[in-house]
Formats: sequence, C-alpha cells, structure tokens
Amino acid sequence: MARYSNSHPKAAQNNRGIMSTPNIDSYRFGRIVIDGEPHSKDVIILSDRVIAGWWRKKGHTLLPEDLEEVLAAHPDLLVVGQGAYRRMNVTDQVRQSLDQAGIELISQSTKQACETYNKLREQRSVAAALHLTC
Repeated sequence: MARYSNSHPKAAQNNRGIMSTPNIDSYRFGRIVIDGEPHSKDVIILSDRVIAGWWRKKGHTLLPEDLEEVLAAHPDLLVVGQGAYRRMNVTDQVRQSLDQAGIELISQSTKQACETYNKLREQRSVAAALHLTC
C-alpha cells in the first residue's frame, strides 16, 4: 500500500531528526486537507500514511474491524473524530480492543480531534480516525 493516497509526499525528518507525521492543514464539515491534499471522504491517519476513503462496516457505528490498520500500526494513541455533531458511535468493543492492545483512546468532535491530533503528532505515536460529516 502506498504511504499516502494518490501522490501524497513522503514523510520527512523534522529539525530534531524525528519522522514528521502527516499534518492536518484544515477541517470543515465534509472536507479535510492533510499536508496540502484535500479529502472529502473519511480518513485514517497513521504515522507513515493516510488511508483515504475509510468506511465503516456499520456506517455510524465504529467496530474493532474498522480499525485493523490502526491496530496493526500499534500507535500509543488513537484520536477518533466522531463527526461534527459526534454522530459516529464508538462501541465498547472498540474501547476494549484498543485497551487490550495498549492503545489510548481520545474521542471528540472531528474539529476537536483534528486539533488534538496536530498538537500531539510530533510528541507521541498517534493515529487518527476521522469521520468528516455528521
């Protein structure tokens, strides 16, 4: 799988020699820009790639199988953007699955989740799963 969707640039080291993870440039209802690349479908952001067009098996219900790539990447933290109005439900099964894998979970509105992800992305191993609409 490609590091990023389409022709997204590869990660570079920052001035501290740490691999730079994808940056969220902006978010508004239904649209996110990550390192200059716009997306209009839900995304997962991992330290080494962006998975565009992410879709859940049960729409607005997040299940462990929807996060296979995140679980395989094993970040310290997963930030979930539940949508602008927090319509996406994070199930207890997801919480248990992440807990068993040793992955901390923060779930917020997508706007807040984007801000949280950007604040933490250079300090910790962090992933994001972002629902862009409701």
